[in-house]
Amino acid sequence: MDDIRNIVQALPELPGVYRYYDKQGKILYIGKAKNLKKRVTSYFNKSAQHSSRIRLLVIKIADIQYTVVNSERDALLLENALIKEHQPRYNIMLKDDKTYPFIKITNEHFPKVFFTRRYEKDGSEYYGPYTSLYHVRSLMELIKNLYPIRTCHLNLSPENIKKNNYKVCLEYHLENCLGPCEGKQTEEEYLKNIEEIRSILKGKFSNVRRVLKEKMEQSAKDLKFEEAEDWKKKYLFIEEYMRASSIVNPGLGNFHVFGYYEDEKKAYVNYLYVYDGTVIETKNTVIRRKLDESKEYLLEQAILDVILKTSHKEPILIPFSLEEVDYLTEYSFAVPKIGDKKKLLDLALKNAFFIKKNEILKNTKVPKEQRILQIMKADLKLNHLPTHIECFDNSNIQGTNPVAACVVFKDGKPSKNDYRHFNIKTVEGPDDFASMEEVVYRRYKRLLDENQPLPNLIIIDGGKGQLNSALKSLESLNLRGKIAIIGIAKRLEELFYPDDPVPLYLDKKSETLKIIQHLRNEAHRFGITFHRNQRSKNAIDSGLTKIPGIGEKTMEKLLKEFKSIKRLKEMPMEAIEKVVGKSRAEKIITHFKDEK
Repeated sequence: MDDIRNIVQALPELPGVYRYYDKQGKILYIGKAKNLKKRVTSYFNKSAQHSSRIRLLVIKIADIQYTVVNSERDALLLENALIKEHQPRYNIMLKDDKTYPFIKITNEHFPKVFFTRRYEKDGSEYYGPYTSLYHVRSLMELIKNLYPIRTCHLNLSPENIKKNNYKVCLEYHLENCLGPCEGKQTEEEYLKNIEEIRSILKGKFSNVRRVLKEKMEQSAKDLKFEEAEDWKKKYLFIEEYMRASSIVNPGLGNFHVFGYYEDEKKAYVNYLYVYDGTVIETKNTVIRRKLDESKEYLLEQAILDVILKTSHKEPILIPFSLEEVDYLTEYSFAVPKIGDKKKLLDLALKNAFFIKKNEILKNTKVPKEQRILQIMKADLKLNHLPTHIECFDNSNIQGTNPVAACVVFKDGKPSKNDYRHFNIKTVEGPDDFASMEEVVYRRYKRLLDENQPLPNLIIIDGGKGQLNSALKSLESLNLRGKIAIIGIAKRLEELFYPDDPVPLYLDKKSETLKIIQHLRNEAHRFGITFHRNQRSKNAIDSGLTKIPGIGEKTMEKLLKEFKSIKRLKEMPMEAIEKVVGKSRAEKIITHFKDEK
């Protein structure tokens, strides 16, 4: 199990397919994951409530292999193909009659756009396959909302339109179509919309993203937060599901693809079998060098090991040229430099690199704190691992003794020597926004002046107001955009990002949120302690605590109510009596008279 844990710790946080093997090398289970490290780790998490069947599976695991792909949908398709081929004991049985949906743009005048499960060579354009019908429908709804496209089956040739054979239908009156059947929309205008739809389906969606972002921001300004959330979901949907993928199009063809990586002692080869543009088979091979074998010879041996066991005679994509290989004269070899084939080769090369990385890290243990930081980086979409985090909190009661606290976490743990507290100097009264602006400026101005390292992440205890105040300070120090910064609001544990009107909500049980809450609570504790000490100091300095029967807590009550010793001295007996009682009030009044 120690070897297995080392493999798990070395897994990348990328989408892919993982395979569990027993001691005999037989596949036990095949699974997909949006994040390989997170998903596989969950099987070996002692705190998880696993069924007896999963516990039995885990006991039998002797080795783990994985294949990285470009997106979650690619992982689903590859998982589906591998389960059908190997039928592992712990997987459900999949039948071969399952087909995935495509989005089709018809080859005709005024083309139609719709989803279909049937791929035909009829001159039309097909995009997909998609692994989720929900996402296809969401995409079609988005296209329908943005572009008025006809849904009828009329033959809208120029001749038929000139003959006035057709009349507009209900879709025209509902503004879902602009009436090309009556010549109310020219084919040139219509095809401009089709071209933009093609761009969306190919992942080129800059114009659409701009429009969606504008609508989202406008809805937020109008306080229509539910509507803003809907636009944001569409915006994120476009980014998540329409990005470039290894599944380019079903008409790409069939290929054998080999990725190669090497070091002084070993060669690492990843094999992908691509059918109609979709990866449906994968295999990893590690070859140990015995003498001074060339990379060409090692790759050739890996190709022979795979190809001689298959009946597929498709072309072979490789990263560098080989001389004619014996026994493989009927195969054609290619080294793609650009285009869709190059994307597939790059994917195989990426997997070959991860095979090497996995081998190196198998015996290297990753500390728990490092794993949590990697999860935080993914959850918060950070550019760098948050090894140095700082959190700010303001503390004041009715504006008395305003102070602030900054706590520091390094490598996921509190670094108490780096904690700092601040007396608010430039702000009068209880102004949290101005106080936050002051302490953030003072903190990072000093770090810059002393040439000290800056944090990877700043957390502000508060909502958008406090976050915007902190941003002003970063901007004045020319640090905005150089340090990641978020705000956390207590009520719903909402996370606010700069320039994003809609907050992020993390799973309440996520480790990322627990770390952020720990930081926030530690900053609050540290700030409250300092604040209490300051109030006590003021009370002691006043000399009133020397009066018999007047202690620190009594003075805190008085300062909270009357704000200052000077104002307390001006209060009548009745006002003081309401706060601390008649007996203590008499002692205080007597003390003030004796002072005079």
